[in-house]
Amino acid sequence: MNIDIHDIISYPIITERSTELREGMNKVLFIVNPNANKIQIKRAVEELLKVKVEKVNLINMPEKKKKLGKFEGIKSGKKKAVVTLKQGEKLAIFEGA
Repeated sequence: MNIDIHDIISYPIITERSTELREGMNKVLFIVNPNANKIQIKRAVEELLKVKVEKVNLINMPEKKKKLGKFEGIKSGKKKAVVTLKQGEKLAIFEGA
């Protein structure tokens, strides 16, 4: 399946844990398109954010049942990408530059 690079990365995950990973291990977390694979994610990050990527790990988060009063629904599943940047690479969007 051919996906446009602008549709692959949805948004970055900015939490305390992701900040520790970014500062300590040079890893960045993103929510990505569920149909994207590692190669597509790597190319999208390198082209859009102008950094070199060492590797990409994927986490498929399952759907969850949610209840609001007497109504039941499903919270859709997501796909997380843990992108490891090459040594010395930094993302300008997180560095404030």
